[in-house]
Amino acid sequence: MKKIAVCTIQNSKITLNEKVVFSSQDITFQEFAKEAYKSLDLNYPKFHKMDSLSKLAFLSAEMILKNQDKTRTALVFANRSSSLDTDFKYQDSINSKENYFPSPAVFVYTLPNICVGEISIRHQMQTENAFFVLDEFDESFLNNYAQQILDTRKAEKVLCGWVELYQESYKAFVYLLTL
Repeated sequence: MKKIAVCTIQNSKITLNEKVVFSSQDITFQEFAKEAYKSLDLNYPKFHKMDSLSKLAFLSAEMILKNQDKTRTALVFANRSSSLDTDFKYQDSINSKENYFPSPAVFVYTLPNICVGEISIRHQMQTENAFFVLDEFDESFLNNYAQQILDTRKAEKVLCGWVELYQESYKAFVYLLTL
């Protein structure tokens, strides 16, 4: 297998293949994501409704997939916190005295694999996908899983990545593999 492209997002900076493509001041993740979306001239209105984890995964995938043939590309992602950041926001909406009902707009994002679904919808991908919750980033685990997908010809490429986000701590390390 070989890596075709690598994107990292951390500390208000997006790097694609070791070149900085977007950088901002040290701001909240929500502000950073909004600035990156505008600066990179992305056109996907659903982005603004996504939770933070989905925005992180979306931005990193977008950097890699924008110039790729996306047909037969599988997705394999992982993180440590699952959707905990959004889960707390959903719990807050349940506990809120102002709201009689919890927010269904937040509830949608209380599963970590939703971010993989957002990428699939955006790029019309109908291939294998998985989202694992691991104690730490394990590139060999992701690569072995990707290798099985490629060996069985379920896909021609696999977008793999670690997309960890909890409160204001975030990091994406996403890469595209092929045989």
